[in-house]
Amino acid sequence: MEGDPKAPNVLFTYRVKMPDDYRIAPHFHPADEHLTVLQGTFNMGMGERFDRHASHAMTAGSFAVMPRGTRHFAWTKGVTIVQVHAIGPWGLTYVDPKDDPREQVR
Repeated sequence: MEGDPKAPNVLFTYRVKMPDDYRIAPHFHPADEHLTVLQGTFNMGMGERFDRHASHAMTAGSFAVMPRGTRHFAWTKGVTIVQVHAIGPWGLTYVDPKDDPREQVR
C-alpha cells in the first residue's frame, strides 16, 4: 500500500488476505511488526512450535505489536485480512527453513 519494505528506515504498510484455516508457520522479523486485523479472525501464538491451542484469537479491530526477533505463528478462522506496518528493511525468517513456502517446489 505504501513504502518499500526493503528500504532502510522507511515506514511501509501492506495488507494480506488469507483464506479460512490458513497456517503461518513459526517465524520472526528483523523489525517490530505492527498488525491490525481488518476482517476475520487471526489466531496468533508465541514460540518456535505451531500449536493452535496456544494461540489467541484476534478479531476485526484487534491490534498487536510483535517485537523484532520474537518467534510467533498464526492461523485464520474465516477469510481474514490483516494490515501490517513497520520500518524497513523487512523480512520474514522461518524457524524451520522447510516451512518457507518461497522455497517449496511448485
